Amino acid sequence: MTRSRGTHLAAAGMLLMLILLCFAWELWLAPLRPGGSWLALKVLPLLWIAPGIARGRLYTFRASTMLILVYFAEGTVRAYSDLGMSSMLALAEIALTSLFFVLAIAHVRASRAVRS
Repeated sequence: MTRSRGTHLAAAGMLLMLILLCFAWELWLAPLRPGGSWLALKVLPLLWIAPGIARGRLYTFRASTMLILVYFAEGTVRAYSDLGMSSMLALAEIALTSLFFVLAIAHVRASRAVRS
């Protein structure tokens, strides 16, 4: 497996895990209101970029590095402001966004090296 293929698959996996985490967090694990909250809609931008990430489109990988920073910021704020399970989920969000960010950049660099 080439480095480009490995970073592509790993980044796609991190994105999928982030989508699942955000969705489960706001509907079942630690919603703002019992029974779930509309904050679960925060996964829509991630679902919007998912097909491009799955296909390995470099433009989507580059753009996603900017989008993922919003989720990193949300995780950071909620890790310090929320309590209990929500705080732990925020730490998981920070970890997943950080890994995705690094993997997306690594994929773009590896893809450029293959093309050169």
